Amino acid sequence: MAVVVVESPAKAKTINKYLGSDHTVLASYGHVRDLPPKDGSVDPERDFDMTWEVASDSRKHVRAIAEALKNDPELILATDPDREGEAISWHLTEALAKSRALKKDTPVRRVVFNAITKSAVTEAMENPREIDMPLVRAYLARRALDYLVGFNLSPVLWRKLPGAKSAGRVQSVCLRLIVEREMEIEAFRPQEYWSVSASLATPRGAKFDARLTVLGGSKLDRFDLATAVDAEMAVQAIRSRDLTVTSVEAKPASRNPSAPFMTSTLQQEASRKFGMGAKHCMSTAQRLYEAGYITYMRTDGIDMAPEAVMAARDVIKDRYGADYVPKSPRMYKNKAKNAQEAHECIRPTDMGLSPDRLKVTDSDQRKLYDLIWKRTIAGQMEAARLERTTVEIGSSDRQVGLRATGQVVLFDGFLKVYEEGRDDVVEDDDKRLPQISEGDTVRKADAAAGRQPADADGELSGKGFGTPPVTPEQHFTQPPPRYTEATLVKKMEELGIGRPSTYASIVTTIQDRGYVTKDKNRLIAADKGRLVTIFLVNYFRRYLEYDFTADLESQLDDVSAGERDYREVLSRFWHDFSAAIAETAELRITEVLEKIDEVLAPHLYPPREDGSDPRVCPKCGVGRLNLKTARSGGAFIGCNNYPDCRYTRPLGGDEGDAELAGDGKLLGHDAGDPITLRTGRFGPYVQRGEATEEVPKPPRASLPKGWEGESIDLERALMLLSLPRPVGPHPEDGELIEAGIGRYGPYVKHGRKYANLPEVDDVFTIGMNRAVETLAAKTQRGRAAAEPLRVLGAHPDGGEVQVMKGRYGPYVKWDKVNATLPKDLAPEEVTLEQAIELVNAKAGAKGKRKAPAKSGAKTASKAKTATKAKSGKKAAARKTTAQ
Repeated sequence: MAVVVVESPAKAKTINKYLGSDHTVLASYGHVRDLPPKDGSVDPERDFDMTWEVASDSRKHVRAIAEALKNDPELILATDPDREGEAISWHLTEALAKSRALKKDTPVRRVVFNAITKSAVTEAMENPREIDMPLVRAYLARRALDYLVGFNLSPVLWRKLPGAKSAGRVQSVCLRLIVEREMEIEAFRPQEYWSVSASLATPRGAKFDARLTVLGGSKLDRFDLATAVDAEMAVQAIRSRDLTVTSVEAKPASRNPSAPFMTSTLQQEASRKFGMGAKHCMSTAQRLYEAGYITYMRTDGIDMAPEAVMAARDVIKDRYGADYVPKSPRMYKNKAKNAQEAHECIRPTDMGLSPDRLKVTDSDQRKLYDLIWKRTIAGQMEAARLERTTVEIGSSDRQVGLRATGQVVLFDGFLKVYEEGRDDVVEDDDKRLPQISEGDTVRKADAAAGRQPADADGELSGKGFGTPPVTPEQHFTQPPPRYTEATLVKKMEELGIGRPSTYASIVTTIQDRGYVTKDKNRLIAADKGRLVTIFLVNYFRRYLEYDFTADLESQLDDVSAGERDYREVLSRFWHDFSAAIAETAELRITEVLEKIDEVLAPHLYPPREDGSDPRVCPKCGVGRLNLKTARSGGAFIGCNNYPDCRYTRPLGGDEGDAELAGDGKLLGHDAGDPITLRTGRFGPYVQRGEATEEVPKPPRASLPKGWEGESIDLERALMLLSLPRPVGPHPEDGELIEAGIGRYGPYVKHGRKYANLPEVDDVFTIGMNRAVETLAAKTQRGRAAAEPLRVLGAHPDGGEVQVMKGRYGPYVKWDKVNATLPKDLAPEEVTLEQAIELVNAKAGAKGKRKAPAKSGAKTASKAKTATKAKSGKKAAARKTTAQ
């Protein structure tokens, strides 16, 4: 008998089917230890010694594994086959050894499998190995770096930039990409250009379109037709000439299928085809993997096991015929430098399990499996064969030239199953051209097959009905598109930033921090994210450089390959980074804002049309505009003549469209008062009337989460200003029930009792019946929460002693005395005697009761120390970021 440990219960359930009763399969539920969020968890002064702590919610899982080892003294570590999986196995052995559950002579084996199938698991069990320590050291280096950056840089942000939340080794670099793209878009100035196309007909009357490529005997560049006048001259040049086909060239072409999925390409394609975020994509893939349907989903590899290749070829032959099977198997080579990340590609474990036969009810899992299956099968199919035709058309004097292109599919090949999505719209040339030969005369014709009226010269005039035969079209250059999660992951991969196991968490973190928002699947830099990036680029530039981050990733890859000492990597990094932190110690907030204001000046204060100073306040004409931050972390432009002048405008707006500036945007009037929409330090809000000496603070209401300024009209503003809304008297006591929006969101209130509402709109629609039910349900939940975990028995002085579940951890309760359980004492293990000693000690400390003598005093001391330690830990804990 042996104890087998995996990460998740789902994985444990699947593996248990293959191993049977000879093994006890347990889950660790992810990482069991982490660095405590306090100073000193990584100590640069002691050669980067790291202090680990078993997470409170992991203790019971470690304890369950330890209990199992008492009966089955053999440990098999079957965590995931990557760096994180190796780290979990190492942490588990360390934690079990520390608790003496793992003896020196206890056999410990490490097994890895890329797919949770019977054959893969059986083979792994027959080929165990030791824990891969170079891979563990790479994990230690990454974790230490993330801690050192997050724990030292985040406090600098908190002190120097109000409202900023955190910084991270990789997240801040990723955020820089989005902020710089936003600044590119703002700085972009569109350029006008024109194109001209002609609707032509062959001698047999078949129609096709061609675009102008030569004018005045010279090849046209993109911006040669800069104005409508230029375009009209080109139109006249075509209309006034007879056109002949000067050449017809048909070339065979082929398209090969895309390589099978690795982590980044799966995330990109799921985003393109389903709008699925990186995090959601990975959690969906994780469930498919744990159920045994696909191979491991965190990989940089695109190669496929030979037996899987042959199985795919058999499926192709059976389903689509021998013509779709290439003569030799397609082989894809890994590009990843780090072999530890380059597992096999993401593919179905059973090629014969087509998506229509998948026994899964979740729609996202079905869609993702369908995508993976089709991509894998297509990757082993024959290439698509095409014919691309180019027709050149010109005038006899060679002053005008046009080109028509077309493409036909001769054999669909892999396209029968799958075609990769595209991030950007491309010109469609997948159209078939009519039969046409060199020397043919073509005429200008519209959709009515040349039935347009002729002008005085006998040419088609373009008047009447139908599409004009020669058409000018105006274009403007477009700014670079905002990143989607797919294109951001692609860019990170190109730059060498992050790794498959971190892409999803990084993209999620910058959104959770409020640095980036998402609109129509596009990532938009928020004001808060922009300020953080400008601050870091100016004061910690080196650590936000793409090359520096990529080089550090490369060094960490060397560590995992056993080619570099991880402590050396940490030492070199810390030497310069700690000096950069020290240099910011004397910075004042005003200095930081002035610097950011200076850097962003071209974007914040664009030139005015009249040539006047763009920083002079447009409202009072006396004050100057400068950058201001709100306590909420947002930013805005305001007049320094405040409070005499209250002009403000959004950071990304300008004077022309800053409707919320100054006196705000007038929504209408109610009872003679103007109702306006404004923006302030804490974001947009609506206001009734104006501030006066008699009423310095007129009624205001902030816009709730999810309500955009563009959607606010007079009716919605009045709804907000009318809050809290009376629902009616409670049927039991007649006291008024109200609905409103508070700092924690929408609520319903009865006396001092509050209950949350799920949606903002519920505040305006909730009736008496539902309000009473919601309040009653809250009371019921409170009572349920007060139920004891265990009743230990009676106290010598009377009354029950109970074990309770508390907000800050388990505790024992007697009468009105609560005593926190020490860390090393689990709620299910505490005895009545231990509980009595704890509550007596707590009562004695409060002066309510003398603590029992001798042994009781000793336990009281321990309990008191444990409580103090817990309190101290909470005070020291600070929110940092792992990436």
